Amino acid sequence: MTGRVPQIAVVGFPNVGKSTLANRLAGGREAVVHRDAGVTRDRKALDCEWNGRRFRLVDTGGVDLAAEDSLSLAVQRQAREAIADSAVVVLVVDARAGLRQGDAEVAEILRRGDVPVVVVANKIDEPGDAYRAAEFHRLGLGDPYPVSATHGHGTGDLLDRLVELAGGPSDPAGDEASSLHVAVIGRPNVGKSSLVNAFLGTERVIVSEVAGTTRDAIDTELELDGRRIVLVDTAGLRRRTKIAGTVAYYAQLRSERAAGRADVAIVVCDASEGVTSEDLRVAELAMRSGCATLVALNKWDIGTTDHEDATARLEKRLRLRPPVVTCSALSGRNVPRLLERSIELADRRASRIPTPELNRFVHDRLQRLSFSRNAYHSAGWRFDERDIRPALEGQVVRLDHITSADDDCALDDVLELADVARPAVPLECADGILTQVQLLPALACSVALDEVVREKRNVSLPLT
Repeated sequence: MTGRVPQIAVVGFPNVGKSTLANRLAGGREAVVHRDAGVTRDRKALDCEWNGRRFRLVDTGGVDLAAEDSLSLAVQRQAREAIADSAVVVLVVDARAGLRQGDAEVAEILRRGDVPVVVVANKIDEPGDAYRAAEFHRLGLGDPYPVSATHGHGTGDLLDRLVELAGGPSDPAGDEASSLHVAVIGRPNVGKSSLVNAFLGTERVIVSEVAGTTRDAIDTELELDGRRIVLVDTAGLRRRTKIAGTVAYYAQLRSERAAGRADVAIVVCDASEGVTSEDLRVAELAMRSGCATLVALNKWDIGTTDHEDATARLEKRLRLRPPVVTCSALSGRNVPRLLERSIELADRRASRIPTPELNRFVHDRLQRLSFSRNAYHSAGWRFDERDIRPALEGQVVRLDHITSADDDCALDDVLELADVARPAVPLECADGILTQVQLLPALACSVALDEVVREKRNVSLPLT
């Protein structure tokens, strides 16, 4: 990069369409949008490009200076910090509602600053309604731009003006693949935002005792030992059937998407409540997303959960047996270790075991295993006493080739078969648990294996 990417803050009174405008200018749907007021709370950064110029839009929550509750005051602090860090400020107003006292109060704060301000009269969905923008000349911040964030009218002229004021580098964007993405996920009110703030050493995201405070997936950059890390704070995950049609539903979709693009997912649990069935469901979601998984027992300073019991419960219910780290975001206990452990898991996930080495290791272990008759009888497998390996329909399952699985390997498909015929093969690895290994059996196998062969799917046996 030859220059710093400028930041443009999007501010305004609640429910004037700030998030809709930010999504329109960024060309995506990253920010949560809903008809209810006060949906956005934390400031969310969106990378944008216009005519070869790059800049970063920062969507903020609605600023109502008359509100004095703790959450509204926290939203105001977030907006002020966004304004202080910005090269340009976009003040969004509702042209249909007209000039309101809340708009004038925000404009008064912006007039006292030295940052350029662009007034956007939003919700002018018909070309004949452009006259409505004239009223906002009274704010004393220059000519307002008539815009429809929903339909995109007027956004081209607005982007031209923003790029002109902000400047910014015109070189291509940096390589995002070099960044390590760490998503902090979990059910509501387990301390995800507090943990992110503890990682950063500052109050970057809003923390409240009210469950469901976080709505968007908030990316924050951090550098540790010369390595660029992107921390992603997410909304609490619930069962979709309980939140269908609500703001929490759209927030959950973005949380799941954040887990899908992460290298490591830290599944946060409340140590005062122990590992619940909802925690296990969240951990399964992270594993299905293909990222490395680490379980953090937060609130350990007030919790009564036994570490060994929690680990045993996770190992019993989860296939990949994620490591468990106890921590306290409030006191800072084990917070640095948790981040270091996440980086180690990401490096292991990115590594690949050489195929010859993996073949030699697994074949050597299989030759020394002894199998139980009862382990296969109920699953339809028949034990062949002449060989230590399992047999199906009288034919020995021979392992022809073993290789490290790709990240997008559909393990759920093959584990569906493994649930029908599961040979529990205990394997040990010097540097930890060997996971996501494909075992390609001989084509001579029949019955259920024949169906898999016909569908050209690889058969995987679960390794622990």
